[in-house]
Amino acid sequence: MVTCAVLMAEMEALGTEQNRKIYRRHGAASPEVFGLSYAHLGKLQKKVRVDHELAKQLWATGNHDARVLAARIADPKQTDRALLDQWVHDLGDYILTDAFSEHAGKTALAAEMMAQWIESDEEWIGSTGWNVLGLLALKDNSLPDSFFEPYLALIERDLHHAKNRVRYAMNNALIAIGGRSESLKSQAMQAARHIGVVTVDHGETGCKTPDATSYIEKMWARKKA
Repeated sequence: MVTCAVLMAEMEALGTEQNRKIYRRHGAASPEVFGLSYAHLGKLQKKVRVDHELAKQLWATGNHDARVLAARIADPKQTDRALLDQWVHDLGDYILTDAFSEHAGKTALAAEMMAQWIESDEEWIGSTGWNVLGLLALKDNSLPDSFFEPYLALIERDLHHAKNRVRYAMNNALIAIGGRSESLKSQAMQAARHIGVVTVDHGETGCKTPDATSYIEKMWARKKA
C-alpha cells in the first residue's frame, strides 16, 4: 500500500526546477511546488488508481503537486459536500482549479454545487462552477437541454463583467454547451456572437482564449466526420 510519505518523497525526487518555474509562471499559488511533469503525475495516478483517504492526506499537505494528484485519485462516490466545500476554498490558481473541477464534475453533487459556485464572487470558486457546468454539458447525458438554456443567458449577460479566470471558464462552458445538441448549438452561437471577443489575461504564458463560435463549429465538424 502506497503511503502519503512515500508518495511525497517520490514526487519531490521527480520534480524539476524547470517545471517549478513553469508552474509559477502559470500562477501556482501554493508555497510548496515540487514541479512534477504531467507525465509523472499520470504514472503516479495509474499506480495509486483510486484512494480516497490517501487523497485527503495529500491535499492536507498544501503542496501544489500533491493536491493535483489528490484531485485525480479521490473517489467521486465518497466525496461529500463537506469535502467539496473545504477543497474549493483552498483553490488559488487555475491549474489546481481545473484538476479539482474535473473531480467535482464526477460527483453526485456536481449540478447542485455548480449552481452554488457560479454565484460566488471569489474568482477560483466561480471558475470552478463554470468549469463543472462545461463538464456536465459534455459528459452528463441525463440532463435535458432545458437545464443548460438559462446558463447561456447568464453567460451572455455577465461574461464581460466577470473576473479574469471566470471569463475564461464561462467562455469554455459556452463552447461545451454549444457542442451538446443542435438546439443548444444555435443558442450558444447566438450568445457567442452577442458576446464578441473575450479578453483574458493569461500572464506570462502562451495560452490563448478560444473563439467560441469557431470552436463550436469545429466540434460539430468533428462530430459529423
